[in-house]
Amino acid sequence: MKAKKAIKRLSKVESILSNVIDQFSASGNGLRELLDTAKTSVVRARKTVGLQESRAARKPPATAEKSQRSRLSAEGRRNISVAAKKRWALAKSRGVNAVTGRKLKKTA
Repeated sequence: MKAKKAIKRLSKVESILSNVIDQFSASGNGLRELLDTAKTSVVRARKTVGLQESRAARKPPATAEKSQRSRLSAEGRRNISVAAKKRWALAKSRGVNAVTGRKLKKTA
């Protein structure tokens, strides 16, 4: 359980115990003392959890490093163009559209 959530729950328990102690009569055969002891234990636990939370150093959220966009060199661009032209020529010789792969229709 996270420290913040534990502190909230312990605070609720403490307030409930305070209400019960206030509403309970003074002559309760030691029951009031038992409730007081429980309340002090809850207060001690809340302080302990609070100290542990403050000790833990929070790290800032990790951010992704911005990568440099890789640029295509002129030679690489030229090689891609040559390869595409070869693919298109091969597809044309087979009578197939280079992009869709369908047969070419003969027009007048």
